[in-house]
This record gives sequence, structure tokens and C-alpha cells, in this order.
Amino acid sequence: MRLSTRNQLDGTVVSVTRGEAMAVVRVRLTGGDEITSSITRDAVDDLDLAEGSVVKVLIKSTEVTLGIE
Repeated sequence: MRLSTRNQLDGTVVSVTRGEAMAVVRVRLTGGDEITSSITRDAVDDLDLAEGSVVKVLIKSTEVTLGIE
């Protein structure tokens, strides 16, 4: 599959926490950093995501906000 999304990061699922309608999926990237994604429970089931699943994190955003104190 080819995608127009330029921010593509390889990683491994370290946890899936299911809520009533949504799930929080935590992914360890190849560099060791971790990123969290909130997706539907249906998406978790459709992708068969579980701890240890190898995934590609795709980030496409129209806005990125930074803050400092």
C-alpha cells in the first residue's frame, strides 16, 4: 500500500487499553520513544492489535501545537 502520509514511523504495540467505545494503543517506536493513539475498539479488532504487534504509525495533522513554561 502506498500512502501520501509522509510521517511514517515503525513500532511495536506495548499495550492496548480498551474502554467502552475507544481503545488507547501505546506503541514503542524503533528509537525507543513511545507514542499513544486513541482509536475505536472496532479498529483494534479489525487490525487484530495486541501487545507485540508490529505496526506503522502514520501521523497526518493540519495543526501541531507546542508550548513552553
